Amino acid sequence: MIDSAMVLNKGASSSDHGLDLKSPGEAPLLPKHKPLSSQPKTFANVFIAVVGAGVLGLPYSFKRTGWVVSLLMLFSVAGLTHYCMMLLVRTRRRLESDMGFSNIASFGDLGFTVCGSVGRFAVDLMLFLSQAGFCVGYLIFIANTLSHLFNSATSTNLHPKILGLMPKTVYIWGCFPFQLGLNSISTLTHLAPLSIFADIVDIAAMGVVMIEDVFIFFKNRPSVEAFGSLSMFFYGLGVAVYAFEGIGMVLPIESETQEREKFGKTLAMAMAFISVMYGGFGALGYFAFGEDTKDIITANLGTGLVSFFVQLGLCVNLFFTFPLMMNPVYEVVERRLYNGRYCIWLRWLLVLGVSLVALLVPNFTDFLSLVGSSVCCGLGFVLPALFHLLVFKEEMGWCGVCLDGGIVVVGVVLGVSGTWSSLVEIFSVKG
Repeated sequence: MIDSAMVLNKGASSSDHGLDLKSPGEAPLLPKHKPLSSQPKTFANVFIAVVGAGVLGLPYSFKRTGWVVSLLMLFSVAGLTHYCMMLLVRTRRRLESDMGFSNIASFGDLGFTVCGSVGRFAVDLMLFLSQAGFCVGYLIFIANTLSHLFNSATSTNLHPKILGLMPKTVYIWGCFPFQLGLNSISTLTHLAPLSIFADIVDIAAMGVVMIEDVFIFFKNRPSVEAFGSLSMFFYGLGVAVYAFEGIGMVLPIESETQEREKFGKTLAMAMAFISVMYGGFGALGYFAFGEDTKDIITANLGTGLVSFFVQLGLCVNLFFTFPLMMNPVYEVVERRLYNGRYCIWLRWLLVLGVSLVALLVPNFTDFLSLVGSSVCCGLGFVLPALFHLLVFKEEMGWCGVCLDGGIVVVGVVLGVSGTWSSLVEIFSVKG
């Protein structure tokens, strides 16, 4: 996800930098020296860019698809995501080294270089939908978690309400005026401390949850399924794709790497670490609670003081991460509708739209699957393979063409099938 790592580099969203051709023999002006990232820092930047709130829905996905199938999907998606990230890196390197293009700072710039305005529009649209989708998921998480903490159903009050309204509705609208204020901040610099705090809370909460899961598993030992229903395959795949979404940050991170020839190895190590961590988190959560696993795993932790502060901390984390995640949305909309100038009413209108969508979706993990299938498959698989194919088509053999073409086809099929599966789940819950 494009959150804290974006604070480290504002090129995460699709920018409108000019794409210049260097004249042969022309010495470019030397830019001001920028500190480059060591391999450990590059590893940390990848971790920050990828790991987000999607991990909290993994145990529920394990319940729906079976723990063996879920693990296989997680590792497969991690491998394919790494491969497609490297396709973007190789495509940019070829355009800059052999074709003379410069200032390809972001995914959107790459799309413009390869496919013109259509390429930039495709990247802009998918970034807009994915980032706004993440924020919808954040509001659902905050509202559902606060409802669980302060307005849980009891034997005497099965459907608690606040002032005649559902608790989720009250909490979403309660966040609304404060989000208007936070999202009015025009620069990410002022939000950097909040971003660092959010990442610390994320990692600490995951550690606490996994430790609690181990103790609960040895105490209860609930029955678990290794293989779920085949109809849930695309649903689980959408959640997995969402959890690994961070491809919008790969080009800015690679640009600031000290030893760029080692970037692929560092990226592979980071993705392998994240996939193992995700697998452990999802499996332990499901093993601890079995069929009682809820869509947000923290809702299973009970009413103890540690559980209370973990859940409240995650709500605070996502509350302050919201404006960071919305920043690429503002960059796209303001550039296209307001000549790149800051526009407060556009930002407020977008926050209103995200809040209204959050009111309509009841289940956190169902929505993760929808965003992962409908948008992240295109952004993470289809576009990188397509751009790579268009740039390298003259020198690729049939194997390379078939591989890139296969990824495009698989991405489209998974996106359409997963979107349908997720919509069926969302509307079945509503019904």
